[in-house]
Amino acid sequence: MSAGVVDTTVLRICDVEGEPSRELVGGKAWSLWRMSRLGLRVPPAIVITTRSCAEYFEQGRVLSDALFDEIVDGVRYLEERTGRTLGSGPHPLLVSVRSGAAISMPGMMDTILNLGINETTEAALADESGRPDFAADVRRRFCALYGKLVAGSIDDLEDLPDTAAVLTAIEAETGHTVPDDPIETLRNAVAAVFDSSRSRRAKAYRAHYGIPDDIGTAVTIQAMVFGNLDDDSGTGVLFTRNPLSGAREPYGEYLPRGQGEDVVSGRVTPRPLTWLADNRSALHDELITAADLLDREGRDAQDIEFTVQDGTLYLLQSRAAKRTAQAAVRIATTLVDEGVIDPATACERVTADQIRHLLRPSIDPDEVGDTRPVAAGVSASPGYAVGLAVGTAEEAQQHPGSILVRESTSPEDVHGMIAAAAVITENGGSTSHAAVVSRALDTPCVVGCGSGAAASLIGRIVTVDATGGHVYDGEIGGRATSIDGDPDLAALLGWARDLAPITVVDGVADGGEVFDGDRAIAETGDESPTIPTAAQTVTGSWFDTDAGVRAALDAGVTTIVTTNPLPVLLAAIAHGKAAR
Repeated sequence: MSAGVVDTTVLRICDVEGEPSRELVGGKAWSLWRMSRLGLRVPPAIVITTRSCAEYFEQGRVLSDALFDEIVDGVRYLEERTGRTLGSGPHPLLVSVRSGAAISMPGMMDTILNLGINETTEAALADESGRPDFAADVRRRFCALYGKLVAGSIDDLEDLPDTAAVLTAIEAETGHTVPDDPIETLRNAVAAVFDSSRSRRAKAYRAHYGIPDDIGTAVTIQAMVFGNLDDDSGTGVLFTRNPLSGAREPYGEYLPRGQGEDVVSGRVTPRPLTWLADNRSALHDELITAADLLDREGRDAQDIEFTVQDGTLYLLQSRAAKRTAQAAVRIATTLVDEGVIDPATACERVTADQIRHLLRPSIDPDEVGDTRPVAAGVSASPGYAVGLAVGTAEEAQQHPGSILVRESTSPEDVHGMIAAAAVITENGGSTSHAAVVSRALDTPCVVGCGSGAAASLIGRIVTVDATGGHVYDGEIGGRATSIDGDPDLAALLGWARDLAPITVVDGVADGGEVFDGDRAIAETGDESPTIPTAAQTVTGSWFDTDAGVRAALDAGVTTIVTTNPLPVLLAAIAHGKAAR
């Protein structure tokens, strides 16, 4: 596993000299490589490549001895880099085992933290840190994650008070226990992360976004840093640009004395990033400096995961941020203004569907009037929706367009989130699972509505004003949104007209021959009508869809008539790029 070698199955990612392939090492490990090259503080890590994942499934979900020997060799490298030892004291090494596909799929696959903790290393960690409570918390956390993700427990283990209670619950439910041998738990954990790439939630996410179902995942094994160590420790997520509005401002949350899973899960509500600025100003300044560098080098808004251990900042991941449709437009046009990208790239970064979502109706303030909300929280993904509030992902899938209301969401709820018109949670903040996935889906989402919100809403028709963070009883009408008066949309429309391989107009001259797709569908019953060979101009709602635009381009059509030009132009640009 020498530095620079890219054809092996396990890589020492921060020592790779040339840029590794994202398809081989996954986005998470690639970001570690990039951050280390920029001189940022990154805990050492190894990565098991996506090639190994494919081989794992080809061999009937078997982790071969040859591969595992390489993994163990990689762990020895981590021991050398850290001066710690997996499974023994006085300075025990603990690692995280994290998934990382080539295409970002936030929260869809599994991560196991604190691997390497057992009764012996708990005692060593307690002696080393001088904090037996911290060491006990680390072991409890690991056992709860292992029980859920490896042993297969469906019980709620995270809230159990101590390790003994967690182990008892796992054995009672599954008949299994958590092995003391960290090498055995490592082997099982790697297999579990590979398996999570074919979970129902991962398959649903890939299907929704048209991601190939066989991309698998890499697995990153990284030396742990501990945000739950003491009062000078914590964990957080920072977006370099606001993922709701697109404004050029840091946006994020910080959880003192927490680990990353606490923030992502939504089980607790973190503090705003301003808390870090007010209470740890030097640390905040260091974080913002790193974020600016990653934004500049990444040429896009970044979603950054970080941990603070005893006052020292460590960066764990940086990736292109999931964003709302409004933010996608603002970020793309701002980056053009900053000279970072050109208009063609801006038009490629905003999808036709995002514009369709952006032009959806919003709540009509005149109809709201003096009506008081029945629930209120934090706007995690703006928008407006009306529907029946349901309490499970299964009910949301059975009733598309309903409002999914949960205490907090997890990756197991993704199929319901895809079907829902909006998502509401009692707990969690703007970087929780519910918030991040809803922004990716462009689904209205309100988080942190407080205990009891679910019980008060489920079974009722409600109106969700996710832009304002409010939920109202009954149906309140909406108001149409227009491109007019929005300088960012106007700029994007102008660039798209120049770049699209087709002309889009809102009317044609009298006497012009126009093929009407809607009339053809009504006459033939064919949902994908055949466009006549000689047709140069087409109209109809079918040609407002991506499929209709592709058909028009493939048929040699030169002009599409529509009252909604921007999504049609962007769909044409995307199809033209794919066809090249």
